[in-house]
Amino acid sequence: MFTKILIANRGEIARRINRTAQAMGIQTVAVYSTADAQALHVQECNEAVCLGEPEAAQSYLNIAKVIAAARQTGAQAIHPGYGFLSENAAFAQACADAHITFIGPGVQAIRIMGSKSEAKACVQPAGVPLIPGYFGADQSLATLQAEAERIGFPLMIKAVAGGGGKGIRIVSNAGDLQAALESCQREAKNAFGDATVMLEKQIIQPRHVEVQVFADTHGNVVHLFERDCSAQRRHQKVIEEAPAFGLTEQQREAFGRTAVQVAKAVNYVGAGTVEFLLDARGEFYFMEMNTRLQVEHPVTEMITGFDLVQWQIEIAAGLPLPATQETIHIDGHAFEARLYAENPEQGFLPAIGTVELWEAPDAIEFRTGTHAGRTAGIRLDSSMRSGLAVSPYYDPMVGKLITWAPTRDAALKKLADALAQLRCVGVKNNLAWLRGLCLHPEFAAGGYDTGLIDRMAMGTDPSTPMDTLTLQALAGLARWALHQHPHNRNSKDPLAMLDGFYSSSPPLREDRWLSRDTSLATHTHVAVCGQQVSIQSAGAALHVTLSAVSSRGELPRVQGHIQSGAHAGSEFDLIWHGDNLNVHVGAEQTNLQWQNPAQIRADQGHDAHGVAAPMPGKVFAVLVKVGDRVKKGQPLIGLEAMKMEHTLNSPCDGVVQSIPHPVGDQVTEGTELIHFSEDDTAK
Repeated sequence: MFTKILIANRGEIARRINRTAQAMGIQTVAVYSTADAQALHVQECNEAVCLGEPEAAQSYLNIAKVIAAARQTGAQAIHPGYGFLSENAAFAQACADAHITFIGPGVQAIRIMGSKSEAKACVQPAGVPLIPGYFGADQSLATLQAEAERIGFPLMIKAVAGGGGKGIRIVSNAGDLQAALESCQREAKNAFGDATVMLEKQIIQPRHVEVQVFADTHGNVVHLFERDCSAQRRHQKVIEEAPAFGLTEQQREAFGRTAVQVAKAVNYVGAGTVEFLLDARGEFYFMEMNTRLQVEHPVTEMITGFDLVQWQIEIAAGLPLPATQETIHIDGHAFEARLYAENPEQGFLPAIGTVELWEAPDAIEFRTGTHAGRTAGIRLDSSMRSGLAVSPYYDPMVGKLITWAPTRDAALKKLADALAQLRCVGVKNNLAWLRGLCLHPEFAAGGYDTGLIDRMAMGTDPSTPMDTLTLQALAGLARWALHQHPHNRNSKDPLAMLDGFYSSSPPLREDRWLSRDTSLATHTHVAVCGQQVSIQSAGAALHVTLSAVSSRGELPRVQGHIQSGAHAGSEFDLIWHGDNLNVHVGAEQTNLQWQNPAQIRADQGHDAHGVAAPMPGKVFAVLVKVGDRVKKGQPLIGLEAMKMEHTLNSPCDGVVQSIPHPVGDQVTEGTELIHFSEDDTAK
């Protein structure tokens, strides 16, 4: 067995690998970029080596630097995690050349399965069902157009070296093909260094079902059953579950048998995932094989009781599989929700910034072991803590929340409840949106397909809005607590200062808030007697009991219990971050933005409109020119950020007055990209 391994990754997966390795008595080496100098994986590993600048090409994707770090520290093996170099055949070869064990499959298997077209050619002789398409080497526009006509529309363009939902476009008709090809090829080149694409017939309303496989160097191959990953936005998974809902035993056996055939066809070793599309008739088709550990591997761990990272390390060390197919069984049901720094209200655009407050109950911290997390039924794999920044250089996922229970309904309820307990303040995130998805009737019923989130109106919160009167009253309470008791910030026990204290504030001036796209006004009177508070707002009264008034971590916060109204009996938690108020009531949560009166007046006196960069990035396309009259919702400009292409649309009707930044310009968040004429803008 190895005595020291290097973990060639970052974030939650680096922490995940480290904990299992250390539990096995193996020393670990972290690598990091200068942007990750304070990251948790750097602090927790036994050693750490800085690879270089934040850009992945200068650090996590730099093969020579990673190999040098392994040699420098005496690491005998390298675990690549997922993403970055995990499916890079050249990296696996470099490890072999340096006599360092690559904890993953062989070079040839990575090369074949790393190309979606070669993978299909490899498995077809084994009778594996394939989606009709074009997987050829000729990438000329004329050939791709001819093949598209042969296949028929709608179809999908896919980067052959793709993964993680990047390099995929859906084309509904021939007129959209060329633009989609160019966009897909450009994104594929930026993300994977390979612009080659293939074409596939689009399966209407499919389910995305994948099978976890493992193979050792002794010729043994097993599967650990399937996962359903159909809840996706932008072809990226957001909630996964295991096992897949509603499969017959015959279907489950066929999925497992076919996945094992795929692994054997390429002489596979290690952990791999075989991905399929399941259509409405019950037929399934091979999509691809990921030659690495999946982001969603914890749900398989939860239903089988095995530590898959431990399996990977043992297989790489030459040990046989620790279980046979006959001894692997499904126990219960598990879900995983991916926690992202992103804005669901703006098409899930990634968000960056500092997480001022990250709070998760101790009961859901990650635990290693054969039944990792199953005792409590809740597990959190995360790379976040209060004070850490979400960087623009890497994927914006900050963690994964995993739940297990004997039944699907119980596991889903546990997930929704656990999401309500998490606090992530300072950066826009998808926690409330994820909880709403858990409660969505179609998702809760199971058997949903990959189009579910689109049908929900992508980006909208699927949960029931919080009671308006309660929201108004709590917003008024938060403003009172912030401005009437500034001395609380310096008190060790601010709540104690209210004991026996009575205050009846005069009516406050009207405050205005934004709740999503809705304007909310409050005109609040607050009366306090010790910990009992009466709030008069919008002609209604709300009575609450305070339990905490603090500014822990410089974030003013008010907590308590609601005694009356629509949410009577619920706990509340109000957290300020700048002009943003995070409101948590029971299991519900929402955000309000206080509208500064001076800013409101300035906005009312300024009629010009523009489009600003929502994040740092590079302009890759300008779709209009100065003088063009545009309509609300019309695509205007393309911005490449976090290895994804984002199209920014017009917020209104108007006439383009100026385009300050041409294609190729690197811009910062908030930079104006399009400016509309003040006189000609449609009111």
